[in-house]
Amino acid sequence: MELSSIILPLELSLRVAGLATLFSFLFAMLLAFLLARKSGPIPAVIDALCTLPLVLPPTVIGYYLIIVLGRRGILGHALSELGINIIFSLKGAVIAATLVIFPLIYKSARAALEQVDQRLENAARTLGASELRVFLTISLPLASKGIIAGLILAFARGMGEFGATLMVAGNIPGKTQTLSLAIYAAFQAGDDATATLLVIITSFLCIFLLLTAEIILKLSAYLRKTK
Repeated sequence: MELSSIILPLELSLRVAGLATLFSFLFAMLLAFLLARKSGPIPAVIDALCTLPLVLPPTVIGYYLIIVLGRRGILGHALSELGINIIFSLKGAVIAATLVIFPLIYKSARAALEQVDQRLENAARTLGASELRVFLTISLPLASKGIIAGLILAFARGMGEFGATLMVAGNIPGKTQTLSLAIYAAFQAGDDATATLLVIITSFLCIFLLLTAEIILKLSAYLRKTK
């Protein structure tokens, strides 16, 4: 068992999950801000589309990405001419993970924002605060508990992404092989020792993230009570 066969997949998993969580957070917060407390057919359709990756099989998401970003895809040819290759690259792994974990952050953020007391937001508007300032100084701090929980869960899910990543980025050691792909490769090769060790590492990291989320939520609730 080579040490690199453990370190490289771990490093790639952390990098992919971290970047995917960051990108998902930016887009999810924007949409949650725009759609919170909105009703009607258009917001309902947008909400359904944002939630769709949560229920679709990861292989279906990977297939859609290949259709769009593949070398013969809708955008893939134009990207290739610009020297941007998504398929079988780290960028492809990040995009796949971003799409898969996006609903976790979006749903958590929207639910948290909708639970914020509107009287506090309206009071800030009455005092002349802009919508952006209301969001940044009132809505976001009060909804931070749910948003943080969604972020941590999304990061953990991003580390374990398999299906969409395999289809879009492939399973290239040292380049796109994350922990979940390394486990699959080791198992297929009959290397039970490496597979078992990677499973233990992955399980430990996920448990650590879940416990961290629980601690942050309880600490946040305690700090609010003491104010």
